[in-house]
Amino acid sequence: MSTTPEPPTPGFLLWRLSTKWRVAVDRAVAPLGLTHAQYALVGTLFGMHRSGRHPSQRQLADHTGLEALYVSKLARALEAAALVDRGRDPADPRAVQLSLTPRGLEVAQEAVAVVQQLHEQWLGPLGGRDSDRTEQFTQVLRTLLDAPLDITPLDIEEQS
Repeated sequence: MSTTPEPPTPGFLLWRLSTKWRVAVDRAVAPLGLTHAQYALVGTLFGMHRSGRHPSQRQLADHTGLEALYVSKLARALEAAALVDRGRDPADPRAVQLSLTPRGLEVAQEAVAVVQQLHEQWLGPLGGRDSDRTEQFTQVLRTLLDAPLDITPLDIEEQS
């Protein structure tokens, strides 16, 4: 029996990195009354607002990769905090359109600034936000995000 520990798998390292990032963002945006998940919505809405877009809950779910039901739950909490308005989409009366309230715009702007500082700190070991290593890392992440993950329990049983 070997006493040398097995090296961590890429999946384990990705999980650890994503957990580390989520915890860091949670702590950074907590003083603004946000969680990491709420920041994901508020920050995305802020970026979309700046480009003149007012997405439906479904469009926001598709953009963030979050489940539509979870986006709905988060949007309701943000609406209760007076940060988000949930209204009917003029193009589709069945859809709920999301927009930031004036207070939501202020909080979003502060939160984005805080998370951008966190990004700078996090990317420091790669040479900073504009370094070649950060660009390569970003490309690797995009490649992995674009890769399909459609394994079902049946697929696993067939491989055994």
